[in-house]
Amino acid sequence: MGDWKLPREGGCLCGRVRFKITAPPLLTMVCHCKGCQRLTASAFSLSAGIPSDSFEVVQGEPVIGALHGAHRHFFCDYCKSWLFTRPEGMDWFVNVRATMLDDPAGFATPFVETASKERLPWVRTTAVRSFDGFPDIDAMMQAVEEFAKRDGPV
Repeated sequence: MGDWKLPREGGCLCGRVRFKITAPPLLTMVCHCKGCQRLTASAFSLSAGIPSDSFEVVQGEPVIGALHGAHRHFFCDYCKSWLFTRPEGMDWFVNVRATMLDDPAGFATPFVETASKERLPWVRTTAVRSFDGFPDIDAMMQAVEEFAKRDGPV
């Protein structure tokens, strides 16, 4: 795989919470669901699925926010930046908000888009794969395999 310029670091807007990534993403994604639109105050969220053992909070203590449901969304308690999500039943990866990286190049170009039925009418992405809703685990694993065949960051 190409040069991902690892490790990479990132953090919240105020800098109180910092994290480090030591492996390339398993997948890069954009989500058009209404929840992501509301959490980001934008048209979608950008994220990178990072192997759990390659993600570390190195400064500060993120807190759970948003819906406090099965998918645990982590934020900075001070500036309220949405940093990452730990999806229920998928402890093998952390869904990091790609734009929270100090240098998001390559990690923010979406390979997959989810919840495209909820996409705002004017939004277009360069995602290779698109799902009307949220893909089942088999479809997600197939996308991960396709992404792994790429030659590094876009």
